[in-house]
Amino acid sequence: MIRQAVILCGGQGTRLGALTASTPKPLLPVAGAPFLDVLVEEVGRCGFNRVLLLAGHLSQEIEAFVRSSAAAKRRSVEIDLSVEPLRAGTGGAVRFAEAKLDDVFLLMNGDSWFDVNLRSLTAFAQARGESAMVLALRAMPDVSRYGAVTLAGDKITGFREKAQGLGAGLVNGGVYVCRKAALFEAMEALAPNREMALSLETDVMPALSARGALGGLACDGYFLDIGLPESYAAAQTEIPRHLRRPAAFFDRDGVLNVDLHHVGTVDRFRWVDGAIDAVRACNDRGFLVFVVTNQAGVAKGLYEERDVDRLHEFMQEELAQAGGHVDDFRYCPYHIEAARPEYRSDSPWRKPAPGMLLDLLAHWPVDVEGSFLIGDKDSDLAAARAAGVPGYLFEGGDLRARLDAVPQFAGSARGEPVSPISEKG
Repeated sequence: MIRQAVILCGGQGTRLGALTASTPKPLLPVAGAPFLDVLVEEVGRCGFNRVLLLAGHLSQEIEAFVRSSAAAKRRSVEIDLSVEPLRAGTGGAVRFAEAKLDDVFLLMNGDSWFDVNLRSLTAFAQARGESAMVLALRAMPDVSRYGAVTLAGDKITGFREKAQGLGAGLVNGGVYVCRKAALFEAMEALAPNREMALSLETDVMPALSARGALGGLACDGYFLDIGLPESYAAAQTEIPRHLRRPAAFFDRDGVLNVDLHHVGTVDRFRWVDGAIDAVRACNDRGFLVFVVTNQAGVAKGLYEERDVDRLHEFMQEELAQAGGHVDDFRYCPYHIEAARPEYRSDSPWRKPAPGMLLDLLAHWPVDVEGSFLIGDKDSDLAAARAAGVPGYLFEGGDLRARLDAVPQFAGSARGEPVSPISEKG
């Protein structure tokens, strides 16, 4: 499971004029918080728990962000910093950070947001072991302002520079999965002297493409680059709107996993047919995915809370391999007749009470109107009703097939394709 996200923060942002005179472009405020917090929030909710920031210009400001990031605290993300001593391009920034990079890592531009299922991208890249890099690509009706990427199957075969009249095509979305050894081998061949400037976009990627070592995955999702005054102004309203998502709430035992009665350890866990596919489908559509589960087995002394946490971590690892993730878990270990006194409570979190759902609604930007719950008991549906969320009964079979019959899911899409004034630069 890839856990490291690396974010390029060294650009000067000259097109934004005075806005970036003393503030790095990734730290410009968007709706009251640094834009970089949007990216940290996104990688954190997808299970990347370590972030490395590659800084150069105004690095002291990036260093202050490391200590103060609200998104990092919310999502329990550990942030580290690499400051290049001299500007040597995006490739140079990556090379200088070599000692801090994992064998495989996610790499992102720090001044744009491409709202894609990051776990789908990492799973795709893991399956293509021969690629040094895999790029998330975005279809555009007119690529004239961006330049175009030529994709044949799952390999990028070339690039076309910005020019008028290019028409529709695919563009680089600024999100990559990198294999460290293969990427560094390519960079060393291009620039043996590490003080030489090296651009990932204009030097490294074309070289990898020529060797057949550059993969691409066409993705849907909202895209915005804040590098122009008009796109930065649009970000103030567009990004908060797109961060507010509908949520899919899933009961666990009997919905995501086979109910063997008090499943609290990995050795007793077995996925329901279609469950992994259902979670990934929700991720792909842009839903937040939550698990809300009563775990009276803790109260009865059958297993510990740490066992529940380990089981949920196991679920995340299995989902990540298939291109999915759960954004957050809530479980209730309490029961009014608990054998263990410390868990003997009539908890407002225990379904049919709505406490777990209400807590998630309080901590996440959820669009309740488009949300839903799938459960296998009347108590699940009662909890959903009490929280103001539509509930649907799962009576066994294939969970993905049941999901397709949920109106909120069947009528969903992953938001607007692209901001009309975004420009990659």
